[in-house]
Amino acid sequence: MDLGWGNPKASKWITNVGLVTSDGLHGPNVMAAEWTYYVSYSPGLISVHITGNSKDLSAKATLENIRATKEFGVSIASDDQNVISSIAGGSAGKNVSKVALLKEYGAEFYKAKHIRPLLVKGAATNAECRVKEMLDVGDHVMIIGEVLDIETDLSKSPLAYSGNKYWKLGQHIEKPPQEILDRISALKAKYSKTK
Repeated sequence: MDLGWGNPKASKWITNVGLVTSDGLHGPNVMAAEWTYYVSYSPGLISVHITGNSKDLSAKATLENIRATKEFGVSIASDDQNVISSIAGGSAGKNVSKVALLKEYGAEFYKAKHIRPLLVKGAATNAECRVKEMLDVGDHVMIIGEVLDIETDLSKSPLAYSGNKYWKLGQHIEKPPQEILDRISALKAKYSKTK
């Protein structure tokens, strides 16, 4: 089954907005990647998913930069960076110098410690990654990066993305109270397969 971009049946997923930075054949670049995930704590691994095919010579500038340099940055956009995300995701890095455009717009970048790509100042989290693996997965390339360094601004909330719209995280919902957790424990014991 093909879901297709914008399909309302696939609109209930909630993701963050990863601003993936690279610097290679096409110079400094940044793109918005809706599918950006932490996939391992030890070792620290992050995956980003970029439309294209790892063998496609017309692939995105970010993919070509990462393929050539084997490194990238991930800046998880904060909830006040929706415009930055729209600019990063709204044009092709082969046609527009998005880093220069964003700097003129007022966005700020800073030098990373271990990689050449810049990182986005003011992001909720910034991670420096070295490519561990690149996999063709359907119509995307999944790039798994080993985290070399990571910084998080605890005062910032991540920008959420769902149904082709940006969102701020809402009200915190508490975990169940202890009496419900105790009832769940009793039910788990009652239905245990290892009695």
